[in-house]
Formats: sequence, C-alpha cells, structure tokens
Amino acid sequence: MTVAVESLWTIEDVSTFLRIPIETLYQWRHRRTGPPAAKVGRHLRYDPAAVRAWLADQGADHARR
Repeated sequence: MTVAVESLWTIEDVSTFLRIPIETLYQWRHRRTGPPAAKVGRHLRYDPAAVRAWLADQGADHARR
C-alpha cells in the first residue's frame, strides 16, 4: 500500500497561500503567533495540513469573539 505524502511548504509557499508578505511570517514566528514551522537545516518548512489547521483555528477564534 502506498500513502501519498504532501511535500513540506517553504515560507514562500505559505506566504502565497495566505496572501501575506514573507516578513509577516517571520514576525509571527518571532512572536510565536503564526502557523507552526520547523527548521530543516537553516530553512523553515511548514506542514501544509498544520498551516490549514492553524488558519481554520484563526477563523474559529474570531467567531468566538
């Protein structure tokens, strides 16, 4: 059985997906408020499922206010 694994996203991919500047992602990472990222060597990588879950959670947080 073969399981398809989605590739990790670069910061550019996440920036494009969220339609925000790359610098915003760096600021969010510094403040620990953005989507979770992992360092792979000297590069940031994002799990697409985690980015989507983080985005959905942001909508849920906004709805609770």
